[in-house]
Amino acid sequence: MANRDDSVEGHGESFWAALALPGIAWLAIFFVVPFYVIVGVAFGTVDPILQTPRPAWNPLEWNTQAFGFVLEELFSSGGIFRTVFVRTLVYVVIAVAVSLLIAYPVAYYVARFGGRWKGFLLLGLIAPFFISYLMRMLAWINLLQDDGWVNDVLLWIGILDTPRTWLDGRASSVILGMVYGYVPFMILPLYAFLDRIDQSLLEAARDLGASPVQAFRLVTLPLSMPAILAGVVIIALPMFGDYYTPDLLSGSPKTSLIGNQINLYIQGGQQKNVGAALVVVLMLMLAVLLAYYVVATARTQRRLQG
Repeated sequence: MANRDDSVEGHGESFWAALALPGIAWLAIFFVVPFYVIVGVAFGTVDPILQTPRPAWNPLEWNTQAFGFVLEELFSSGGIFRTVFVRTLVYVVIAVAVSLLIAYPVAYYVARFGGRWKGFLLLGLIAPFFISYLMRMLAWINLLQDDGWVNDVLLWIGILDTPRTWLDGRASSVILGMVYGYVPFMILPLYAFLDRIDQSLLEAARDLGASPVQAFRLVTLPLSMPAILAGVVIIALPMFGDYYTPDLLSGSPKTSLIGNQINLYIQGGQQKNVGAALVVVLMLMLAVLLAYYVVATARTQRRLQG
């Protein structure tokens, strides 16, 4: 009987492996191959006449000049990329923190107190995905204009005496735009995890004398840490490469992010290999963040199971 169960389980593993093969092949073709093209451009040269990149496909022929230039300007004092990287990191950290402060209460309320309205509330959470990010940013521009609703409301409540120009290179506008654009991506994984927490655990905590705040701090919050980490990674990774939010809501060099620098070098400049090297450096940094997420999630799961 045990041999039969092992055989069935083995066939099941083979079935799921075969089912996953097309997805793995898709990722290999449309992620790994394009990424190697970027690496080839980053370690290649530029045609002196046509000013087009000459990728180096053979690692033995790689030219590290562009990559070395990026590292030097990133880590040296006064480097042209150092300020941009620091600014990007600060903006992303603030935007992620604000998104978490908004997303967690919303997800918690829908999961715990949605009741019969839970389906309707979920529809409201999913609704932003039906509208492209660009269209939502354009709507945000209308809200932030001198005669937009933001100024009208702030003037009406008395916070402002005169209309404020929000689109003239303010860091707050860019950060709030990033929060507005990415916060739905954090709410959904938080809701999915909080909705699966066994309510008997909370009832047991209350029976043992814990207050609602203590039950949340000692039970709900530790159990939801994997979802918090997942939400942070889901929105932080695209935020690091975001360039259209600063372009649309600011357009000023004072709020330029690393994504803007990549776009500048690849789309508008003649040093496309420098732009590709910036992509490689950014992806290496994000790989460290992703590795931390994997390790932290595994550690949290072991602690909860133990």
